[in-house]
Amino acid sequence: MTAILVVDDDERLRERLARAFVDRGFEVHVAADHTDALEVARAHALDRAVVDLRMPGPNGLTVVRDLRELRPALEVVVVTGYGSIATAVEAVRLGARDYLTKPVNADQILAAFEQEPEPGGGDDELAYEVPSLAKVEREHIERVLQECNGNVSKAARVLGVHRRTLQYKLAKFPVKR
Repeated sequence: MTAILVVDDDERLRERLARAFVDRGFEVHVAADHTDALEVARAHALDRAVVDLRMPGPNGLTVVRDLRELRPALEVVVVTGYGSIATAVEAVRLGARDYLTKPVNADQILAAFEQEPEPGGGDDELAYEVPSLAKVEREHIERVLQECNGNVSKAARVLGVHRRTLQYKLAKFPVKR
């Protein structure tokens, strides 16, 4: 029986995914954070893990890294509501099999596990287009602005820039607030 670890700080989502995997015949273990995930990985033989990117304490990328160090054969899919190219690239570099953005269901996650990996493994030349610095900056500003509920002054403080500088950058490209 395939054992899956679900790591997510959102208890309702974690339990919903766990129930869906159990209904599909998997042995399921759950964890709310980095510490719990490593404890479960030490105590149980795991085949797969579903890891949320954002959680209190060490983030999902740290969880992926530490789980893969503990169990190198573990297949990992990262799920997040705050997707970006930079975190997707980093997740795959750390050994994640796939990177999915929420909302996501158990069937989509299982499909990500079942996909055939790219020929040649992950260490060859990357098959994605490297984003420009301006695009990465824009995505970061959009994410911070969203987290600040559209408050430009608060976002500027979080980003460590003057409010007028941020307003200038925002004028260059429209941001959905």
